Amino acid sequence: MTNRTPRYSPEVRARAVRMVLDHQGEHASQWAAITSIAAKIGCSGETLRNWIRQSERDTGQRGGPSTDERERIKALERENRELRQANAILRKASAYFAMAELDRRSRT
Repeated sequence: MTNRTPRYSPEVRARAVRMVLDHQGEHASQWAAITSIAAKIGCSGETLRNWIRQSERDTGQRGGPSTDERERIKALERENRELRQANAILRKASAYFAMAELDRRSRT
């Protein structure tokens, strides 16, 4: 898994979302406003649409996990993965030492 730095800063994202919301009345549809603004900031329309939908989730206007909740879920999934790996290592070590103990007892 790679840790990428976002291509657009949170400030640019927030400004682009605000621009779409402020100017969508000047366009035939929200998508028309999105494509217009996306072309100006250099991202795809779909990327900007995703930012808008996430902003709506963050403000409670749309269902689904907010940005904070998504980050918390990712952190918990990472912790869960690490704990599973640690448990697997401990199981293998336990089996190894149990076999060593049995081997030691059979020799005496």
